[in-house]
Amino acid sequence: MTRPTTRDQWKKALDDLPSSSKIPAFYFAHGQPLLVWPASAGPPRLQVDIQSPNGPLVQFLKDFGPALLSKYDPKAIVVFSAHWETSGEALVSDYGDEDGLNPLLYDYFGFPQPLYDEVKFSSHGNSALAKRIVELFTKARADVGIPPKAGIKARTSPKSEARGQDGRGFSGPGFDHGVFVPFIHMFSPTFNKIPIVQVSINSSLELDDEWALGRALDSLRSDGVLILAGGLPVHSFRERAAFSENTARPIFKEWSEAILKASEIQEPEARKDALYALPKHAGFRVSNPREEHFIPLYVAAGAGEQGGSRILCSLYGAPTIAFGIEA
Repeated sequence: MTRPTTRDQWKKALDDLPSSSKIPAFYFAHGQPLLVWPASAGPPRLQVDIQSPNGPLVQFLKDFGPALLSKYDPKAIVVFSAHWETSGEALVSDYGDEDGLNPLLYDYFGFPQPLYDEVKFSSHGNSALAKRIVELFTKARADVGIPPKAGIKARTSPKSEARGQDGRGFSGPGFDHGVFVPFIHMFSPTFNKIPIVQVSINSSLELDDEWALGRALDSLRSDGVLILAGGLPVHSFRERAAFSENTARPIFKEWSEAILKASEIQEPEARKDALYALPKHAGFRVSNPREEHFIPLYVAAGAGEQGGSRILCSLYGAPTIAFGIEA
């Protein structure tokens, strides 16, 4: 099967996703603030071909979101981002059910003012869903393959609770740029059609811990909930040339290939073994000085542990992969 790198190819891959009562879980490339760079901010300071304001990743995201809505008609979205980590317990956003109530955390720093004033994303949450996610985490048991034995400690996080630093100079709550940047392109700047809830990843960055988060939410997929986990598996600002396929050293390209090769294995146990072996790859650490952008892959793969997988987009360093596809 051809790995999609052009618009015609990824549109076919999206069209070919089977419609089923159980929505697949997705690891997707969430990009960076360049993707929503306003013209009023002047020329972007860092031009990255794939992740430029009108580049291939933006084109893919604009096709990806509508395809998911059309094919699966989800009742809600649960999203994990590389940019929200918590230690000791999972936090679940509970920002209110009314339109426009999900706040944004502009968690990038030193950017031109239009990146804070003009970049907007309006959406709402769902308190009942947030509470159900907490319940699923706390009831997760080892007998369904999820460590730890006592479940996953979790609680909701209200709008009154700060979760990180904002580039405007304060600490606050809200969806980070790993959510609102891609969602602006996937769903439009105003998207109150269905609720969105964000869940933190585990700051341990251990494979089992992240897999457990996804696996615990598997049942949501049968109830019409779309699970998205975002990151970028080539994320090294120590070597900016690595962000572009034209300038990246071979080790980065070999790493990107290894991720795709492991992810497209169809037998669930063999796929899990191959995914768990990825941190041993020579390109792992050079591509991820810290692996928070890579680790959401295991959340999505855990949520879609049973079933097949598909590479929906294989842009260098910015893949999107579906897990848990039913025949």
